[in-house]
Amino acid sequence: MHKFYLLTATAKKLLSYLLKAAILVLAFVYIYHRINNNENLKQFEILIAHIGRNQAVITLSLLFLLMLANWLLESLKWKYVTRELTKITTWQAIEAVFCGLTWAIFTPNRLGEYGGRVMFLPNRKRIHGVFAMAVGSFGQNVITNVLGLIALIWFAFTFHPINNLAAIGLSVLAIAFMVFLLVFYFNIGWLVTLLNRVSFLEKYHRFFDIMGKYKTGELLRIMWFCLSRFFVFSFQYYLVIHLLMPDMPIFPMMMMVFILFFIQSALPSLDLIDVGVRSMTASAFFIYITDQKIAVMAAVSSIWFINLIIPAILGSVFVLKLRFFDRAA
Repeated sequence: MHKFYLLTATAKKLLSYLLKAAILVLAFVYIYHRINNNENLKQFEILIAHIGRNQAVITLSLLFLLMLANWLLESLKWKYVTRELTKITTWQAIEAVFCGLTWAIFTPNRLGEYGGRVMFLPNRKRIHGVFAMAVGSFGQNVITNVLGLIALIWFAFTFHPINNLAAIGLSVLAIAFMVFLLVFYFNIGWLVTLLNRVSFLEKYHRFFDIMGKYKTGELLRIMWFCLSRFFVFSFQYYLVIHLLMPDMPIFPMMMMVFILFFIQSALPSLDLIDVGVRSMTASAFFIYITDQKIAVMAAVSSIWFINLIIPAILGSVFVLKLRFFDRAA
């Protein structure tokens, strides 16, 4: 029996190493392929070559620091939403978030981000962790959708004049949807009630319950983390667009950025293909305020590289710390 246990433990250890190696190989193959074939990044290099060196270095340094601030906020939010499950340090939360970004880079709609994060939780808390993360993600989507809809209303009224009746109808629908999202978020326990009524999900009810444990004050604090993140990466877009197109007015620029976030959140995608979706969406809307299509696509690609590719590379270090067969309580 003891020999069998040792063989099993050895097999699990070998399988764990193989899984880690597979994750790293997949991540770096995808990253290399997309960077090597990304014309927009090459255009970004060409464009900043014609800008003052000091200005470019300062802007890129700020973008990098804001990227760290963005994912630090997400780490603090992750630490907060999981406090009902287990106590983790800020550094453990950072490890989990960056590891999740490495997984996300090659999985559809960033689903791997869930797996990467929860693997840092105790074994029996990992499925609960998925639903805790869903609450944080929902909060981020609420912010993105509300501000994105406001920007879309502005866009419709500014560039596609419509009659009064259509304007009223569009505004009412948008406001109704925004109110629905906010009400549903602050009453997320309703979702738990609905899921608990589905008979074939009965054995999973104990996992859903974590979503119903967040009180209004806690949900509000999670929302503040989400709002802070939103403005951090919005400011990143402002900096890089202002670097490449300094004459672009700030207000319409930011409205277009909010629309970009809104559409991006609504489209299922693979992170590495997502850069093409982002670039095409941005160029389709920014054409209303600028004719510098190449500069817009280059700006979007640079943010994609800084916010997702660099963190995914950094996160590869933490993949090595994963415990796939941890039996901790």
